[in-house]
Amino acid sequence: MYSVLEKHFSYGRRKLCAGEENWVDSRTIYVGHREPPPGTEAYIPQRFPDNRIVSSKYTFWNFVPKNLFEQFRRIANFYFLIIFLVQLIIDTPTSPVTSGLPLLFVITVTAIKQGYEDWLRHKADNAMNQCPVHFIQHGKLVRKQSRKLRVGDIVMVKEDETFPCDLIFLSSSRGDGTCFVTTASLDGESSHKTYYAVQDTKAFHNEQEIDALHATIECEQPQPDLYKPLGSENLLLRGATLKNTEKIFGVAIYTGMETKMALNYQAKSQKRSAVEKSMNVFLIVYLCILISKALINTVLKYVWQSEPFRDEPWYNQKTEPERKRNLFLRAFTDFLAFMVLFNYIIPVSMYVTVEMQKFLGSYFLTWDEEMFDEDTGEGPLVNTSDLNEELGQIEYVFTDKTGTLTENNMEFVECCIEGHVYVPHVISIPFIFQEREDLFFRALCLCHTVQVKDDDSVDGLKKNQLSRRSCIYISSSPDEVALVEGIQRLGYTYLRLKDNFMEILNRENNIEKFELLEVLSFDSVRRRMSVIVRSSTGDIFLFCKGADSSIFPRVKEGKIDQIRSRVERNAVEGLRTLCVAYKKLTAEEYSNAQKLLQNAKLALQDREKKLAEVYEKIERDFILLGATAVEDRLQEKAADTIEALQKAGIKVWVLTGDKMETAAATCYACKLFRRNTQILELTTKKIEEQSLHDVLFDLSKTVLRHNGSLTRDTFSGLSTDMQDYGLIIDGAALSLIMKPRQDGSSGNYRELFLEICRNCSAVLCCRMAPLQKAQIVKLIKLSKEHPITLAIGDGANDVSMILEAHVGIGIIGKEGRQAARNSDYAIPKFKHLKKMLLVHGHFYYVRISELVQYFFYKNVCFIFPQFLYQFFCGFSQQTLYDTAYLTLYNISFTSLPILLYGLMEQHVSADTLKREPSLYRDVAKNALLRWRAFIYWTFLGVFDAVVFFFGAYFLFDNTIMFGNWTFGTLVFTVLVFTVTLKLALDTHYWTWINHFMIWGSLVFYIIFSLLWGGIIWPFLNYQRMYYVFMQMLSSGPAWLGIILLITVSLLPDGIGISVRVGRRHLHGPGQQFFLLLWSIQRHCLHP
Repeated sequence: MYSVLEKHFSYGRRKLCAGEENWVDSRTIYVGHREPPPGTEAYIPQRFPDNRIVSSKYTFWNFVPKNLFEQFRRIANFYFLIIFLVQLIIDTPTSPVTSGLPLLFVITVTAIKQGYEDWLRHKADNAMNQCPVHFIQHGKLVRKQSRKLRVGDIVMVKEDETFPCDLIFLSSSRGDGTCFVTTASLDGESSHKTYYAVQDTKAFHNEQEIDALHATIECEQPQPDLYKPLGSENLLLRGATLKNTEKIFGVAIYTGMETKMALNYQAKSQKRSAVEKSMNVFLIVYLCILISKALINTVLKYVWQSEPFRDEPWYNQKTEPERKRNLFLRAFTDFLAFMVLFNYIIPVSMYVTVEMQKFLGSYFLTWDEEMFDEDTGEGPLVNTSDLNEELGQIEYVFTDKTGTLTENNMEFVECCIEGHVYVPHVISIPFIFQEREDLFFRALCLCHTVQVKDDDSVDGLKKNQLSRRSCIYISSSPDEVALVEGIQRLGYTYLRLKDNFMEILNRENNIEKFELLEVLSFDSVRRRMSVIVRSSTGDIFLFCKGADSSIFPRVKEGKIDQIRSRVERNAVEGLRTLCVAYKKLTAEEYSNAQKLLQNAKLALQDREKKLAEVYEKIERDFILLGATAVEDRLQEKAADTIEALQKAGIKVWVLTGDKMETAAATCYACKLFRRNTQILELTTKKIEEQSLHDVLFDLSKTVLRHNGSLTRDTFSGLSTDMQDYGLIIDGAALSLIMKPRQDGSSGNYRELFLEICRNCSAVLCCRMAPLQKAQIVKLIKLSKEHPITLAIGDGANDVSMILEAHVGIGIIGKEGRQAARNSDYAIPKFKHLKKMLLVHGHFYYVRISELVQYFFYKNVCFIFPQFLYQFFCGFSQQTLYDTAYLTLYNISFTSLPILLYGLMEQHVSADTLKREPSLYRDVAKNALLRWRAFIYWTFLGVFDAVVFFFGAYFLFDNTIMFGNWTFGTLVFTVLVFTVTLKLALDTHYWTWINHFMIWGSLVFYIIFSLLWGGIIWPFLNYQRMYYVFMQMLSSGPAWLGIILLITVSLLPDGIGISVRVGRRHLHGPGQQFFLLLWSIQRHCLHP
């Protein structure tokens, strides 16, 4: 018989106009590749991809062109390529090697790095594509490579194996047709989930029966939606792992790059740090300076050559073609030549140095032993090193509560039944329970998705069940495990789910069986779940548990006031509460409910919406049984961490899905709210009493009345002069705020809401959906101050805000690893955030800021003497430095000391930064890369360049022994020593590596110059530097001049050091003088 598997899968084709390609909205899959029998619907063959996964970016053939194309899309690289081509095309004063070699070095290093990363991706792809998979062919198992799997193949997967593609679950070794799966590699959830075989095929248990199956599957085309696949209870996704099930059979429906896992491979949006944006702005400024220099020199050249004897001196007469050449063409050529001559002011090597500093610097974070957690065996992870310095610029921290601020280690505390409180360790068994109490305990034993780990059995019952020892429970929710374990201590033990019957052991040690009819799964919108079960007496019950806000409105009887009072009391103490209710169903009521559920499950369009509507109809008219309380302990040092962040001027917001009372209690416990904090509420309850407009304006008046018309500065921290406010807002109120005003007036309430938030020291957002968490982060991120935001969480529901924030941090916690995988950084515990920001972030920012400013400074020192030299050589485009010096200045002579500085510098100790969180504010808001600091460094470079050039010029004017190249070498020597020694003066943290790099770079320059000018190199056509360096060093005045010029150039830095020393040792009038000097320098460097 030819059957069609269409449970939860429907079929339809789109009709197209003539001439259009045949496209279908769904696919028809022939199980086992058996074509339909004659007489059925016309057979339309469809082509599907094989099962190869390709996550790599390049191939062997396209690596070079594709990588070059991507690298030259970067403005700096493209600019240097143009300069190099200009040098090749026209007659320029410098060799193409001077631009080509640094550019080649940058391109090569980047290509090697990207090529190595892609090779690792190829290696991972090959390992995945070549892993063995068991197929069924002609009734036998055949072992092949995964890449050879095709749509329609029947696959057998064994316990602890990963599904090789997206499969429709046909049958299982378990008698009830179920299997247990972990999806940690997909959604980060490490819990076991239950999947159900297709009803028509779950009885097929061996290869021969499965091979004899003649069937088609009609399903939708591949969709990337990972969380709402149609027929999700039958669909086993690639990357998930089979657990607690010996084997399953499934048919491949999506393979290779069409699997949901592959469709979700898309890259995360590129995040750029504030430092990188500043670098690009500074680059544009220097490009403008470069163009200005070239224009000035071009104009002055033609002014200079307006006299005939200067245009054509006797030793350089022009040819006839040169005289007839177009004036504008000549001027443009000269302009390009000057651009080439001065192009070194833009440091191409800076980008490579910055990349290396970020990449190598990230290892200091992963190597930090203080951030290693011995309990979990985990240390910090760096998923991207591009945002290291952003850790030192954080202004807002958005944190999840459960599992982030708390341990996510749930412990059953108490239950309240009919107003009576039961505590497990207080009650001794046996205890006389009433009928309503027994029903409450049965409800908690049945209303869940907990699984029991398989163990040795005795007559079908586990040994530990018979002796009442603790069972090993597994669930997607730690709350459910805590409840089932807690009820076990009160006398009711959940045993297992077998053949669709749930077995529990009551307090009389009798086994009770309930047939599981339906499961109404939990979702974040309904905030509740239900089960429909049939007892051994034939009674049908609907048990429901959920948040108080979703249960109380659906209750028609029960001791509501007593239970509500207990729930509110527990919530204030920071406990997680759930309410339990039930109702009896008649056979007719159950039959109607079953039909509604079945129709909704079979719907292809709006399936979730229709299910929600059915759930709403079924889950009503409850009888309230009671409530539970579960404790989630605060994480170690969470309060200390939040207090330190607030002292550092960072605002901390808690975004959680918990109820307001529970979340507020946690905020008090972790010192986010203090006893003197005035709590402002912007909740649904308030809005019901007043309009949203009135509530917002009342709150605005309250905060501005105490704090004045000016808003509280973001970095004011904990102020004693201002009233401390804390704001609580819920998800429903936020939805109203985000909506435009209905009266049609301009704008909405967002700005008013932000104004209130700016004046609050802390904000708690409760009852938040995952999307609302991201909306909050985006709202603050895009506000007019454009603050730098950080989001931290541990669960899959935190991923949206982690991706939205400037910096996303995942906690490697109990809710899976999806947050850690989607984050920029991952840490074991919330307490490690303190050192990550206040120490590592501070160091990262200071180091890279100094690196960027120093690079621009040393290139101004390098190229400005070249600009000045043109005034003394008739604007002839003559170079001041030798080609080798032009090429190696940024690559060899000055690159390694600043790289090491960027890796190891500590202007203050790590202990001081931890002890004084307020130091974090000194570098806030990109303080070291503001315009004043940039101008200071630029003018410092101009000052030093003027000293180099004119000092050498006036000291050795009319000296016969100093020619063109000797003069240039003298200036270059002073330049190299000055910029290197300046870095030495700026270094606070000295190690043997610093000494080796700084003094080693100077020694290398001297040795290179001696060899470059002391040997006749056969591969050079001309050697203009022969004996120049040695001749310069043979002169006593040259030595004296070099020392004098270096001293004068470093005078500003010497004054700065004297001021720092003077502040430590001087008192009285002398101290006032040094403080004045210090304030002047600090004003220039840190506006």
